[in-house]
Amino acid sequence: QVQLVESGGGLVQAGDSLRLSCVVSGPTVSGYNLGWFRQAPGKEREFVGRISWNYGHPEYADSVKGRFTISSDYGKNTVFLQMNNVKPEDTAVYYCAADRSSVLLVRGESEVWGQGTLVTVSS
Repeated sequence: QVQLVESGGGLVQAGDSLRLSCVVSGPTVSGYNLGWFRQAPGKEREFVGRISWNYGHPEYADSVKGRFTISSDYGKNTVFLQMNNVKPEDTAVYYCAADRSSVLLVRGESEVWGQGTLVTVSS
């Protein structure tokens, strides 16, 4: 089973950019789907996007499509969430998740979760 550690959160202003990182460690990352979720105060956890470690093919929630980009660096075993033109409604704790099943991942039922990193967007 892999382990996930997120970083990169912080306080930014609306319209700024921010890049979150998720370092993936473990015996093998091959075959996993890596995803990003977020949970705003008082709200349920929300799917942001995902990428296949083996094949790429990123997918995004409509709320972030065109502003957020997910990519991976195989050499660093890291998945990134590039957030551009952020909005106050993007304020949330962002979590990295991993699962061999893309279906379970998108449902938020992943077997592995990171500890989360807080992103705060001021208006």
